[in-house]
Amino acid sequence: MVYTFNTAKNSGGLVDLSFLEKAEATGKYSIVFHLRKPRSTFLHHLRTLGIVPKHAHNKDYGRHPVGSGPYKLVRWDEGQQLIVEANPLYYGKQPAIKRLVFLFLDADTAFAAAQAGTVQVAAVPQILASQEVPGMRLVRVTSVDNRGIMFPRQKASHEDLNGKPVGNDVTADVAIRQAINYAIDRQALVEGVLNGFGTPAYGSVSHLPWEEKATRIKDNDLEKAATLLKEAGWEDHNQDGILDKDGVAAEFTLLYPADRLIRQSLALAVADMVAPLGIRIKLSGKSWEEIRKVQHAQAVLFGWGSYDPTEMYHLYHSRVSGQGYFNAGLYKNPTVDAYLDQALAAANQEEAEKFWRAAQWDGSTGVAVQGDAPWAWLVNLDHTYLVDKGLDIGTNRIEPHGHGWPVTANIADWHWKKEKEGEGDRSSDEVLSSQKADPAGPYPACGGHTFLCPAPVFAH
Repeated sequence: MVYTFNTAKNSGGLVDLSFLEKAEATGKYSIVFHLRKPRSTFLHHLRTLGIVPKHAHNKDYGRHPVGSGPYKLVRWDEGQQLIVEANPLYYGKQPAIKRLVFLFLDADTAFAAAQAGTVQVAAVPQILASQEVPGMRLVRVTSVDNRGIMFPRQKASHEDLNGKPVGNDVTADVAIRQAINYAIDRQALVEGVLNGFGTPAYGSVSHLPWEEKATRIKDNDLEKAATLLKEAGWEDHNQDGILDKDGVAAEFTLLYPADRLIRQSLALAVADMVAPLGIRIKLSGKSWEEIRKVQHAQAVLFGWGSYDPTEMYHLYHSRVSGQGYFNAGLYKNPTVDAYLDQALAAANQEEAEKFWRAAQWDGSTGVAVQGDAPWAWLVNLDHTYLVDKGLDIGTNRIEPHGHGWPVTANIADWHWKKEKEGEGDRSSDEVLSSQKADPAGPYPACGGHTFLCPAPVFAH
């Protein structure tokens, strides 16, 4: 553990441990962490950072990992399958299912496999979740996995050091951003796009303990949205159905990943919802590589959601502007920056939550709709899985965006029900799993769909 934290601190990777002075072993079973300054979110890193044994850590460790979990890697065929078997040295209770095979499939192929009876667990899109599949039951898991529209906040002005365009003259106007937020009917998005499998989202931390409840506005309010636009000087001067101001038409492009059907459907619905205001949103499906080239100048429909409030820092703090997908809209508010800094530096969770909430809305400013509105948050998804009726997958926790706690997190507790079709305990059966990468949000190589096939097979 000491080696893992000290190495991660110096690696400069995705895990920011720059606040850590050092980890020090003080006994066979005790460690002391020396922090350069208080860090309220350190407990999250303590719980989630994977421990790497020093003797086995080398440049090939990613393909030949050594761990202490309930399963060990047996085989990995990149892009096709991953096979694991029960770890006989696991410190906890031995898993009932001795072998897992993870298949790498897309959502449609996985759903077809569930229909054909060749998989036993399938993470399916919400638009397909209500379809009956023989031998399968639907498991609906609450999540903090959200979808929202990021708006470039600066006016169009220049290119960055890498030659990428920066700024957007339409979305730079707070009245445009606020009007879109008020015009959107989030419950209609839940019902129409997610088939009812989700909840409205008014911020990046909806339903989490550090959510500021004042951010939950009354939406689907076209009258308020129109008033905001008129007061800001947006009018249809040339009578073409599109508002304009100082010669600039109220239109912009909204990008979404071309292979994400839910995001495409959300984008289409939002464009329809704001059209009566005289705002034209043009839609464009792109690859993530293409999106990254223009994300500082075009609105993007992103997916986020984490148990770690540090995500708020990454979404809104000016210090991380333009770092990968962090603060892609280049949002900057010194008061919000100060709140986020105070939240990170707080001595305890209660104090930290006070500042996380203030960064959203302190009564005068913040990232909420009433304030700077750098995003239009839309929905939180329910994660939906088709599960073989004979398989018990235990109790599911609230799940974050695809890079976090997955449905398989408690897989050591999964087991076949003895009464299935008169069979005995099937604990020695094989399980096969498949996953398709979902390059959404900050970590493009993570996330995806989950399936379990009948050998038994698990596909994520």
